[in-house]
Amino acid sequence: MKYIKAENVFPQELLVEIQKHIQGEMIYIPKQEGVRKKWGESSGNRKYLEQRNSEISDYFSKGYSIEELAEEFYLSISSIKRIVYSRKN
Repeated sequence: MKYIKAENVFPQELLVEIQKHIQGEMIYIPKQEGVRKKWGESSGNRKYLEQRNSEISDYFSKGYSIEELAEEFYLSISSIKRIVYSRKN
């Protein structure tokens, strides 16, 4: 989050109204509901993990063992269990 001068963003009338409530302080203005992105959407991590987990579930349904999947995907056995037993197919 970067610092932006209010006088460069707000119309003068609005700035005067804001100054009636707060002056010389920093204030955080949150994004509107529905505008925020979920974790990993911007970086692509969410999509990558969803694809990886789907692939793990597919291998599990084809008969691969939990231990084989843990070794193949470099994850703990408990992580593999969490993926294969919680996936909605």
